[in-house]
Amino acid sequence: MLRKILIANRGEIAVRIIRACREMGIATVAVYSEADKEALHTQLADEAVCIGPALGKDSYLNMQNILSATILTGAEAIHPGFGFLSENSKFAKICKECNVKFIGPDSESIDMMGNKAKAREVMKAAGVPVVPGYEGIIKDEQEALIIAKEIGYPIMIKAAAGGGGRGIRIVTKDEEFISAYNTAKAEAKACFNDDTLYIEKFIENPHHIEFQILADEFGNVIHLGERDCSIQRKNQKVLEEAPSVLLSKSLRQEMGEVAVRAAKAVNYKNAGTIEFLVDSKGNYYFMEMNTRIQVEHPITEMITGIDLIKEQIYVASGIPLKYKQQDIKISGHAIECRINAENPDLNFKPCPGKIEQLNIPGGPGVRLDSAVYQGYTIPPYYDSMIAKLIVHGKTREEAIMKMRRALGEFIIEGIDNNIDFQFNIICNENFEKGIYDTGFLKDKLVKDKC
Repeated sequence: MLRKILIANRGEIAVRIIRACREMGIATVAVYSEADKEALHTQLADEAVCIGPALGKDSYLNMQNILSATILTGAEAIHPGFGFLSENSKFAKICKECNVKFIGPDSESIDMMGNKAKAREVMKAAGVPVVPGYEGIIKDEQEALIIAKEIGYPIMIKAAAGGGGRGIRIVTKDEEFISAYNTAKAEAKACFNDDTLYIEKFIENPHHIEFQILADEFGNVIHLGERDCSIQRKNQKVLEEAPSVLLSKSLRQEMGEVAVRAAKAVNYKNAGTIEFLVDSKGNYYFMEMNTRIQVEHPITEMITGIDLIKEQIYVASGIPLKYKQQDIKISGHAIECRINAENPDLNFKPCPGKIEQLNIPGGPGVRLDSAVYQGYTIPPYYDSMIAKLIVHGKTREEAIMKMRRALGEFIIEGIDNNIDFQFNIICNENFEKGIYDTGFLKDKLVKDKC
């Protein structure tokens, strides 16, 4: 078993990992930027090392400083959390070369799945359904236009090295294409330093369904059911639930088996997620694989009783999975709301600042993953998500009512936030009936209230 782990991240995921390690008797090292000196994760860890100035590129993305902190403190492994270096194959490879365990998949698997075009090819060869699209390298905008016409509108232009909704443009007609193509290319270059694009058919208003995968270093792979992540704004997830109301028992089993096959096709190890688009007729298509722990992992933990962070550490320690597929049982229903420091009425403008008053909801089946506290000042340099409110109920209806109650108790004063916005979603009549897809929040805020 690993004895000391450095957490190469910040915020709620760093706190989440530190708590899991403490329960396992594992020592922890936090790293922090100059802006995070008073952050909760630096206070909870056994040791804390400053790794640079406030900006992420100078601190949480600074591989040299993070590895130096690892060696300095004698940590045996690095847990990258999500975001920052979590899907950076170069970092995973350097860790291996430095004899530091990277708690995640091999760099080869990250590379294979990190490039969306390459991932399509691998999945197609493995018999995993993929969205119809162009498989090759696109030379220029004119060739891209010809490809788009052959596939048929609407189409989606996507950054091959993309993620987080960046480098994506949806096009419905020829006249829009060239401008969208060039904008996506420029954004891909700026965000990922790789302007390679690919084009695929746009599946209109599907459900975004993802399957949680666990795989050990001995070839054992299982799935832990699905999450429905269809409530999105500009390709960014807002609210997730598990299991999905869309999937029948037979479709769940079929998609789960395909997800396991997809993970085996890339010799995957550790926790990961296979993401699908599912249309209204039940047709499903591989979208991408996230080679890390997901923001929304708590809802899977709530319905399975399995601590995914601990399982990641067991796998990284060389311990075989203690679960077989038949051991995984889904119990009840879970919902997660992402709580952000932002103003929905001002186009979701980020709103960093000092938390003057904080009341955290509680009660049976209510969980809050967060790193904020009363008096804490949220810095302006990072993602605006400050908490994840998670509930679990025996039924979906019970989970919805519990989330309404929990959101009503959740008070954050001193900064703008999206608690009321989430309350409007959870109270929406169509959401309550399970009638929604990825177009639910498109072009408008949710207006229906309780």
